[in-house]
Amino acid sequence: MIELLIGSTIMLIVIIAALAVYSKSNQISVDQQQYTEIQHDVRSAMYFMMRDTRMAGAGLPEQFNMFALEGVDNEDQGAASGVRPDRLRILGNIEIPLSLPIRNYQGSAVPLDIDDYSFENYPYEDAFYDNKIVLVLPNPAAACRAGEVRQITHVTHSTGGTNERLNFSPGLAPGIDPPGGLSGTCADSNNYDGGLVTFIDVIEYWLDVTGNFTGLTAGVNGYIGGGEGGVFYRTNNGVHYPIAQNIENFQVQYNGDFNNDGLLDGFQEWNAGWSPDQVALIRQIRIQLLGRTPRRFVSVSGTPDAAIHNYRRPAMANSAAAATDDLHRRFLLESTSNIRNLSLGLYNRGER
Repeated sequence: MIELLIGSTIMLIVIIAALAVYSKSNQISVDQQQYTEIQHDVRSAMYFMMRDTRMAGAGLPEQFNMFALEGVDNEDQGAASGVRPDRLRILGNIEIPLSLPIRNYQGSAVPLDIDDYSFENYPYEDAFYDNKIVLVLPNPAAACRAGEVRQITHVTHSTGGTNERLNFSPGLAPGIDPPGGLSGTCADSNNYDGGLVTFIDVIEYWLDVTGNFTGLTAGVNGYIGGGEGGVFYRTNNGVHYPIAQNIENFQVQYNGDFNNDGLLDGFQEWNAGWSPDQVALIRQIRIQLLGRTPRRFVSVSGTPDAAIHNYRRPAMANSAAAATDDLHRRFLLESTSNIRNLSLGLYNRGER
């Protein structure tokens, strides 16, 4: 009997030890899995942002470079967490190339005539243009800087490439707001003669901190809402695409020759007081994106080193750090992008 009790006790100790090892290993595995997930989300979102920022201003005449970018510094969403993310809006002919020269345009009431054989320069069938959103830009030599955002109903295209026209739905296309207040109509419709028509991509990168963003409705145009915060969106022409979750903070800084002395002035936050000419001088964008595990790390024991900030929201740009640890693991990714079209002008002017 004594031997049986001793054997049972030893076996029980071995089983408890094995369960303890399994439990700890499982905790570490769960923690590492959610950390891997936030790394994937942050890297995926950064890929899209770097691609789009490099293409900011693509297809725009040089005189319209000031409308390629617009930012918001520390957008206040009323979040109890104290996080106030930035917002970045980009304009460019990014997804589908198009640059049609305008021959004659008398405003929204009539079709827009383009130069003969213009459609033949692109591999698109006539039906491809139906319902596409375009930006009608005035002649760069005109004083007006108002671009009409229109939706194509159909194109008129005669055999042989003559009498080519774009036919639009009435009025400006709703819900699409290019940077810098570009959207509008020139008082003199002749200002558009000699301008161009381009497919438009107005892309916004923004972080929904609360999941209840003012003015948006859950389930409408791709917005998740419903109190699900930490979702990072890529909004393209008014449609919201959630491209990452478990994002805690998003900060953007800009570098350019703002004082026009021939030297880059260093990275700084978006300044709402920048003139259009200063915005056109932005040459680099630095983006910081912070992921946060949805659950606390259960495999953590003891008190984390305060100097490491693995378990505390760090300072990013002009966004303050959190004051205390919360045992959620973070992953911070930073990347800098040169704006190809504003820096080199190769795409816009054909120069080498």
